[in-house]
Amino acid sequence: MDKAIINLDEGTTCTAWNYSGHRLAAGSTDGTLSIFSSTDPASSVFNCSSKFKVHESSIVKVVWAPPEYGDAVACICADGSLLLWEEVVEDSELLQWKLCKCFDRISSQVLDVQFGVSQTSLKLVAPYSDGQVKVFELLDPFELKNWQLQAEFQNVIESVSKFGNVSCRSASIAWNPLKGEIQQSSFVLGFDSDTPHLNSSKISTGLGIRSGSSEMASSCRISLTCR
Repeated sequence: MDKAIINLDEGTTCTAWNYSGHRLAAGSTDGTLSIFSSTDPASSVFNCSSKFKVHESSIVKVVWAPPEYGDAVACICADGSLLLWEEVVEDSELLQWKLCKCFDRISSQVLDVQFGVSQTSLKLVAPYSDGQVKVFELLDPFELKNWQLQAEFQNVIESVSKFGNVSCRSASIAWNPLKGEIQQSSFVLGFDSDTPHLNSSKISTGLGIRSGSSEMASSCRISLTCR
């Protein structure tokens, strides 16, 4: 009979392993985030090393940041908010989890989030319930609170004015890992919405753009449509 390596709390809604497989983040319906850790790489025993309140609403998705940027977890909550929590050392030299970034939103909800490492920096991509896609760039690799909106565009090739108000139920993003210096950063994204033009998966490439540029949408161009 298989032995359970982790006993998750009742009400757990989502989980994610970190890149090494030595830590697991688990979100719950009461907005609590639990971190399970294994101190011995050769052991399959995991203990709850941290447990803390992230939000008043349920956590629906958790994603670890790449390990070269420390131990940090992005959380999407049921109200559509996106929060980034980081494990830091305080004056007492004890590791603690602290909120380092709450990404702004107005009326739309964040549906998914993924990190991607480009040749120059860390990126974060988030699709929203209104069909918008936002690309954020980390300005300082040692400060996970310093993010800049690098691009914002609609997940359609045609003019968005043709479709009126858009409502998306879910979305999914996957980054293509860089395998060489000449390869462009790219990610594939898909929406489930009431607008058919938004629902085909698309690959966006070419993220080396300037914030505030009128060419953002064309620089983050949609280069392939898979139906």
